[in-house]
Amino acid sequence: MNKRMLAWMFCLAAPMAQAQMLQPGLWELTSSNMQVDGQALPDMQFMLGQLKNLPPEQRAMMEQAMQKQGITLGGQGVRFCLTEQQVKADDIPLTDPKSGCNQKVTARNGQTWNFQFSCPRAQGTGQAQFVSDREFTTHVNGTFNASGKQQTGSLDTRAVWLGAQCGTVAPRT
Repeated sequence: MNKRMLAWMFCLAAPMAQAQMLQPGLWELTSSNMQVDGQALPDMQFMLGQLKNLPPEQRAMMEQAMQKQGITLGGQGVRFCLTEQQVKADDIPLTDPKSGCNQKVTARNGQTWNFQFSCPRAQGTGQAQFVSDREFTTHVNGTFNASGKQQTGSLDTRAVWLGAQCGTVAPRT
């Protein structure tokens, strides 16, 4: 699995969320319907399977790099932790603060929010649907340059709350 693609996917899929809408704790994000330049990409389960097939040293290196960004692989997708302080402070760092990505909510209509994002190598728009304080979905369209070539992409995500305890998943700071 391409590390840049995973980072792009996570960056695009995670809009800023109002604290009152989400529970603190462990969250898992899965993606589906990923397309790049009109070509369907394998689903998240296929990519996680590919990661498991990497030589142990290479897999450990990728997992450590993701952990430094505050995400880990597990279950059906990528996992991240939101602390109670982040939720209360309305400070939900769903993208790596060091990544240079910015997100802006452009419209709020009840549980549906539209947003724009801009990263050093990606930009676009999306829509988040907050199903409850324990689940949200997104649809994102954008352009990115992960390999030196400008490409267009889209994906859908679903994030679900797994519980109040984050275990070994460290929160982003």
